[in-house]
Amino acid sequence: MSSQGRTATPGLRWLTSPGRVAGVDLARGLAVLGMLTAHLLSIAPFDGADPSTWLDVVNGRSSILFALLAGVSIGLLSAGAGGTCLRVIRARLAVRAGAVWLLGVALISTGVPVYVILPAYAVLFLLSLPLLSLGPRPLWAIAAAVAIVSPLVQPLLDDVLPWESPGGAEVALLIGWHYPFTIWFAFVAAGLAVARSGFGPRVPLRLVLGGGAAALVAGVGATLIPDEALSDGWASRALAVAAHSGGLPEVIGSGGIALAVLGVCLALCRTPAATIVLPLRAVGAMPLSAYTGQILVWAVWAALALGTTSDLGAFRALNPLPVFVGGTILLCTVWAVAWGRGPCERIIAVLASRLIPGPPRARD
Repeated sequence: MSSQGRTATPGLRWLTSPGRVAGVDLARGLAVLGMLTAHLLSIAPFDGADPSTWLDVVNGRSSILFALLAGVSIGLLSAGAGGTCLRVIRARLAVRAGAVWLLGVALISTGVPVYVILPAYAVLFLLSLPLLSLGPRPLWAIAAAVAIVSPLVQPLLDDVLPWESPGGAEVALLIGWHYPFTIWFAFVAAGLAVARSGFGPRVPLRLVLGGGAAALVAGVGATLIPDEALSDGWASRALAVAAHSGGLPEVIGSGGIALAVLGVCLALCRTPAATIVLPLRAVGAMPLSAYTGQILVWAVWAALALGTTSDLGAFRALNPLPVFVGGTILLCTVWAVAWGRGPCERIIAVLASRLIPGPPRARD
């Protein structure tokens, strides 16, 4: 071990260990901060000629990147596992799903006016369990099939499900239906496929080219849809482009962008720039803690400053974004360097391993 390695803190050794994929941490850090930016800024629709609208890229795409990386994380956690070990990992993931769901419900109860993604995450964790024994080819096929078919079916589901009935909105929040698992399962499956495909030297370029091609096809395809087709109720939703619409162009385009961003992050972290972006990697190494901390601080700040947690416009007027971004990066970096794994991640991992004992290989 080098003298630098001997003098590094245990947390820093954990953050920079070969077992962590630095590019995945970086991409997760960007996703967490992107979702925060989408929440705290009111951004005009993207216009390439107007730089003030360029931040619109975070709307919708950040949460899709987050979901893709959930699949990557699950794939890394279960890589090479089989038999008893795989059963233990599945059981522990189910425990994690329950804990993440409860945490999501607690964050919803703060009244902060965002659609908390954690309940959807929990459902997606459970849906991923049958996929853990599959290889990359069937996983890519599943991801592609769900990404193409689900947006076409989703409007019909929304019409028949009882979201407008008494209590329907609350149920939708509790299962994360703003991020409908019927569609978002495609992103998790794609993330699993990425992890199963490995992180060899050609992977970043393949992700950039493949993801970029998907985004280009979706963008060009969206321009070819006749305006009269979008006047139809079903088509206006199934073929929508807007962020969080769940339309086919959005799903394919934003999913492709997520893959490309991951590819760029993987490539960047194979250069000396990996050290420069270490604070962002620290955020991505503890995404659950960062996300939870942001919502809780928002709730406390808004309650003290405004007397309510539910007024989004008034809270945005306080210009909290620089404080949140700077504070998140600083606190996550200090924690990661000093102690390694984030507090929420640590607690849930210990809970899962205590409830589901298993062989040493089944670590999480």
